[in-house]
Amino acid sequence: MKKQRKNKINRARNLAMFLVFGGMLVMYGGLLLKQFEIIMVILMLLGFVMVLASTALYFLIGLTSTKAAVVTCPNCGKETKVLGRVDLCMHCDEPLTMDQELEGKEFDEKYNKHNKRAPR
Repeated sequence: MKKQRKNKINRARNLAMFLVFGGMLVMYGGLLLKQFEIIMVILMLLGFVMVLASTALYFLIGLTSTKAAVVTCPNCGKETKVLGRVDLCMHCDEPLTMDQELEGKEFDEKYNKHNKRAPR
């Protein structure tokens, strides 16, 4: 079965959204366990930390998104943002690159690694 690929910005947004709703569910669980005060406090604090983490992640996504290169996808014709050497179109998941050396090569997330040599 083929692994579902997604754009980097959308993956980060999905994680942040999961943290918001997960934090709310954890806090709701704390309310359901009111009779056990220690467990309630722990769950409320954990949920609050999850919501704070999602806020920080949304902030970082916003900063990163403003610096991303905006390109027009050759497949769907819509504008999308490219982070790193290779990325996927936000709309149609078409592999995109701004590196001339990588044009025509198979899409691989490893091309974005800085500390290791990219596969050939």
